[in-house]
Amino acid sequence: MSSPLRIALAGLGTVGTGVIQLIEENSALIARRAGRPIEIVAVTARDRSKNRGVDLSAYRWVDDMGELATASDVDVVVELVGGSDGPALTLARETLSNARAFVTANKAMIAHHGAELAQLAESKNAALKFEAAVAGGIPVIQGLRDGAAANRIDRVYGILNGTCNFILSTMEKEGLDFTDVLSDAQAKGFAEADPSFDIDGIDAAHKLAILASLSFGSEIDFGGVETRGIRKILAADIAQAKALGYRIRLIGLAEIDGENGASEIFQRVQPCLVPLAHPLAHVTGATNAVVAEGNFSGRLLFQGAGAGDRPTASAVVADLVDIARKDTGPAFSMPSSELEKLPRAASAHRVGKTYIRMIVADRVGVLAEITAAMRDAGLSIESLIQTETSDDGSALIAMVTHAGPEQAINDTLKTLAPSESLMGEPMVMHILGE
Repeated sequence: MSSPLRIALAGLGTVGTGVIQLIEENSALIARRAGRPIEIVAVTARDRSKNRGVDLSAYRWVDDMGELATASDVDVVVELVGGSDGPALTLARETLSNARAFVTANKAMIAHHGAELAQLAESKNAALKFEAAVAGGIPVIQGLRDGAAANRIDRVYGILNGTCNFILSTMEKEGLDFTDVLSDAQAKGFAEADPSFDIDGIDAAHKLAILASLSFGSEIDFGGVETRGIRKILAADIAQAKALGYRIRLIGLAEIDGENGASEIFQRVQPCLVPLAHPLAHVTGATNAVVAEGNFSGRLLFQGAGAGDRPTASAVVADLVDIARKDTGPAFSMPSSELEKLPRAASAHRVGKTYIRMIVADRVGVLAEITAAMRDAGLSIESLIQTETSDDGSALIAMVTHAGPEQAINDTLKTLAPSESLMGEPMVMHILGE
């Protein structure tokens, strides 16, 4: 058997300790599959004295994690520190500059700096791997980069954030409002103390930008992702969606738009109504699921645990096995010079059905005012539900439109914005096409 692949771990949180446990527990199996042993030689973290539930005595402790990039006994640096910039990015640059392989679970860093790091890795003939950065333990990166390599993929979408999916599916099950479920999710450890990155869609947007680049062979464009989270979803929205035959999920969607004679890229993260017939409607809890549509493979569905120490550690070690086998190559499935810089597609011309929810003053003429605004914008109603009047004199109107351009929705809401009949901002959710 060949000499061991020697790795250094930067970051010893739940994922870092999970990597240690996985390598120790499955060392013989991993060695047989990789063709050589994978051994941890050095570790580093902010607090050396912290009890992490694993024995670190067999590994060299390094106080300055920058030393890992040049250590003579390290073949691969694994970064599990997090953050789009700062120490994690410095470590990535220094490691690759020294022609050493680099593995990370850091989706924010890859979304913001993936192009730069991929170019650096190629120039030094070093591996850059980030399977764990998207969808935890689901091998979606490898599936798109290798398994679907022969296909033209024009659309990739899915449930990319487990915290949001846990909150939405719990709201659905328990009939509770967002704030109540968020508090419970934080108490159970499904949501961070500051959950903004999750519930505002930023985490999902990082992952979507990475998936889009891999799927389309395009330059990564995180700044081009339209992003809206789930803060404003009410229990009433969940109930009305159910009555209309849908479930609400936070969906990240990227696709190629070729209607204008040249390919453009559209990327958006937003809550959507998903038809019950669609497989994503049945993804519950903290699970992730990704759908890619290949021109020869058809619909591919990747589903599984999107976070957690063990699934994410599994993805990290899978990258290490690839490196041990010398199964390396361009980080984004093709050389950086071959990635296309695609212009961003506008959303106004996109056609589809839309859910609109309004809280209105319950008085004569309100519904006529709304339908007149929709008529003038060229928008028609497919179905409508109006609830009974609340104690504050308000009523909820929820409707699904016939398929129409998004500009018609924008025009309708612009017309209604000054109206004294509206009590609060309307909620708009597009319906995921089957």
